[in-house]
Amino acid sequence: MARIEFKQLAHTYRSDATDLQTYALKPMNQVWRDGGAYALLGPSGCGKTTLLNIISGLIRPSEGRVMFDDRDVTDLPTTQRNIAQVFQFPVIYDTMTVFDNLAFPLRNRKVKPPDVARRVEQVAEMLELSADLKKRASGLSADAKQKISLGRGLVRSDVAAILFDEPLTVIDPHLKWTLRRKLKQIHQELKLTLIYVTHDQTEALTFADEVVVMHEGRVLQTGTPQDLFERPAHTFVGHFVGSPGMNFMPCVLDGEAALVDGIHVPLAAGGAVPSGSRRSRRPRPRARNAAVREPGSSKSAFGRSFSRSDRKRTTEHRG
Repeated sequence: MARIEFKQLAHTYRSDATDLQTYALKPMNQVWRDGGAYALLGPSGCGKTTLLNIISGLIRPSEGRVMFDDRDVTDLPTTQRNIAQVFQFPVIYDTMTVFDNLAFPLRNRKVKPPDVARRVEQVAEMLELSADLKKRASGLSADAKQKISLGRGLVRSDVAAILFDEPLTVIDPHLKWTLRRKLKQIHQELKLTLIYVTHDQTEALTFADEVVVMHEGRVLQTGTPQDLFERPAHTFVGHFVGSPGMNFMPCVLDGEAALVDGIHVPLAAGGAVPSGSRRSRRPRPRARNAAVREPGSSKSAFGRSFSRSDRKRTTEHRG
């Protein structure tokens, strides 16, 4: 397990790039704690997989450094980073049994047979694969094969981090919730550093201790699921996280209230801002009145949420 830190990390796929707008990853500084469960959440093309591949060593960043426990690994190949990676589709040996597939990473590192058997049986039980250990992988369903891939990533206890690149894509929707719950349980039991890439907010919010929201190559906010939902630091976060997302409308803030279409709406405690500030109102079901300014921008957002019982009589406020 490892504490992972990015120092002024940035990446571009163009050799002649001079404009940051062309970068796949804009400069970022992040610290992810040892043993944490993190989700990289954002739409397709926002830089999630690029960042994951930089962590694993498949891509060398154009700028900045990658640190594992204060050790600079930026220039190290994947084989020297001691990480495990689970991909979108199953990566297994079809001709081997389930047991041999799970045991392969351990045998490859000369782990003693009794320890291999103990660890394989432990992971198989966690993933409900115990009954299939003697079966060849070729005869199993796509769901079971992907569980084997997950197990191959989890079977090593000495890894710095386990990276998941949208691993539940091929899983039957009915089983996705079960596997997310299993991964959460495994994390709580083994205290591994887990990094999970997804564009599905349900996966991110139910799996991770902290969610890293990305958009157009930038990290917009890192926080707990509750922080992202109740205290978004950027309008994109407010719109992207939650179902439905926030709607926005212009307003002017006046002390501890917001002026929306001539109507004063009280802010929650701590939400007061300088009078006359021009903002956008951000309604969200079951949230509190609050004000938020987009980093690096003059734009900001204000929002009020409504419970189900409020919706009918406050329709004019929802935009």
